[in-house]
Amino acid sequence: MHYINLRDLEVSRIGLGAMGMSHGYTGSGTDDAESIRTVHRALELGVTLIDTAEIYGPYTNEELLGQALKGRRDQVVLATKFGLVSHSGEGAWNLDSTPANIRAAVEGSLKRLGTDHIDLYYQHRVDKNTPIEETAGAVAELIQEGKVRAFGLSEAGPDTIRRAHAVQPVTAVQSEYSLFTRGIEERVLPVLRELNIGLVPFSPLGRGVLTGTVRSTDAFAEDDFRRGNPRFTGENFQRNLALADEVKGLADEVGATPAQVALAWLLAQGDFIAPIPGTKRVSRVEENTAADAVTLTAEQLARLSSLPPAAGDTHTEAQARMLER
Repeated sequence: MHYINLRDLEVSRIGLGAMGMSHGYTGSGTDDAESIRTVHRALELGVTLIDTAEIYGPYTNEELLGQALKGRRDQVVLATKFGLVSHSGEGAWNLDSTPANIRAAVEGSLKRLGTDHIDLYYQHRVDKNTPIEETAGAVAELIQEGKVRAFGLSEAGPDTIRRAHAVQPVTAVQSEYSLFTRGIEERVLPVLRELNIGLVPFSPLGRGVLTGTVRSTDAFAEDDFRRGNPRFTGENFQRNLALADEVKGLADEVGATPAQVALAWLLAQGDFIAPIPGTKRVSRVEENTAADAVTLTAEQLARLSSLPPAAGDTHTEAQARMLER
């Protein structure tokens, strides 16, 4: 495994997204023992960046990682997120990045994760009712107190990134970025390069489609969030399967899996990028981390880059209102 710097935070080139172990996908929360084995196998393979959030569950994913990392905390750059749970009474899925809410959130996350500090603390979504300067200032205080090491933003646009960075240097921005979703390239990536901010792409495998293993939505559970996602419905889904087939064709040439090629393309976009493919299975974490050893030629990278973006919006209308890009 190679390592890079997200600003001044050294992380494995490929991380692990833990959300699906507890939340959002078919089978989430049904096999915690396998999820814990997956975390342990990731650590054995040199993965150091592990990502969660208080909203995943809510809370159960942080609790799971707290179990998995007992006795192993010093091996991990642990990232979690605040701002999608309002602790003042409104509860989950309510934006709240006020300083008081951040204070409540961090104490809960520390307890569930079984740690005295969070390495990378992200604002999960921009709260338009709270000036980003106030949010950044609150996290800066937590950094001074030793409860947080670094500040991050998730799905933030250029103006928000600049304003936050002026108060407390932003270590990383997390956004959806993959061969399927490239909307941040024009506006966000130049700002990250300019300000020396790392990028942590989530859903780097197109929520499973780029692995080549998702060919139908019939097996999705009722609570699988992909059921209502525009990219998984009707003609959009069929077009996206055709794009995945293009990736598989190139993967066959390279002697790698489609997932490894999709990750290798992402890694080639800059040495400040550390994707966090999510999985709850040991076999998948072994496959994903091996992408670090896949080298694509300039011609192969160009072929992949020339593929059209995925058909359909990446979020539902309600979810999209929380995004800045």
